[in-house]
Amino acid sequence: MNQVAPIPLPLPADLRQTADYIRRTQRSDGAIPWFVDGKLDPWDHTEAAMGLSIAGDWRAAENAYLWLARQQLEDGSWYANYFLSEGESSHSQLRETNFVAYVATGVWHHFLITRDKKFLRTLYPCVKKALDFVLRYQSEHGEIAWAVDSQGVGQDDALLTACCSILRSLDCAAKIARSLGHDHSLWSESAVKLHQALCYKPHRFDRTWESKRRFSMDWYYPILAGIQDQQTAQIRLQQRWTEFVEPGLGCRCVSDEPWVTMAETCELTIALIASGQREQARALFTTLAQWRDTDGGYWTGYVFRDSVIWPAEKTTWTAGAVLLAADALLNLTAAHSLFLHPVEVGV
Repeated sequence: MNQVAPIPLPLPADLRQTADYIRRTQRSDGAIPWFVDGKLDPWDHTEAAMGLSIAGDWRAAENAYLWLARQQLEDGSWYANYFLSEGESSHSQLRETNFVAYVATGVWHHFLITRDKKFLRTLYPCVKKALDFVLRYQSEHGEIAWAVDSQGVGQDDALLTACCSILRSLDCAAKIARSLGHDHSLWSESAVKLHQALCYKPHRFDRTWESKRRFSMDWYYPILAGIQDQQTAQIRLQQRWTEFVEPGLGCRCVSDEPWVTMAETCELTIALIASGQREQARALFTTLAQWRDTDGGYWTGYVFRDSVIWPAEKTTWTAGAVLLAADALLNLTAAHSLFLHPVEVGV
């Protein structure tokens, strides 16, 4: 007997409008640029597609993943940026490994909501090629090169946040394979190595440039990656809370700039929930309402020193992040806990 797909819960009106903002920006071919006539990158495209899945716009989300499948390069990767406009298209030559891996997180997220095995089978080859590409650039120490140049040469350094994102994607890829009865031992073994690097080998990150510690993502992403228990996560967030959180406004992108950004505020909301601090998460999430425009889109950031919205952009990935945070907070879908539990490393 075929499993009946769940009926999506009705969204609150403001979240419905935010999902509609993503839908209006999505191109007819499934691509979701940052904004109309803006650039597209695979990670943010996937983040926006996840927002569509939460909203019950399943066909639109599936079209977004099918766009990725059609654009996938022979080696399994995607370019870091695509520049799409009427009648023309161009792209950068660099490939970023965490951008490539994120398709696994998006595909598993969509399946958790829809329980559509046909979709999972259709996208599995795309996911497999993407993860196989990424793992070619894992070092013997476990970390994964942050990017690959046009000649296929991995850049000789790794980013903590990017590798945290890849670890979650490896976990999702293994779950996809297991659900379809495919072998996932290579991905699981690679996840163990990456987990070890993230937890015990900090010297393998930021080796050739200044530390990224000033970025809030390096602060909370280990929690989203599922490599810290709740008590450790709470201590981690407490230690640098005043550096990154501007009361009443949201989370800074970097600790030394007077700039709060809405996507980081959303991700920190999810990290708070994962650490068992739901009420604090709710309070932080409520700061987002002031950055919502009348069309349902959210401004990317706000420079509070100058009282200026900057940049003057309402990005689809910010809208997607809002929907993901709302789902984690309100339990809107069966995927609400995707970023809330430890990764099943080695399972």
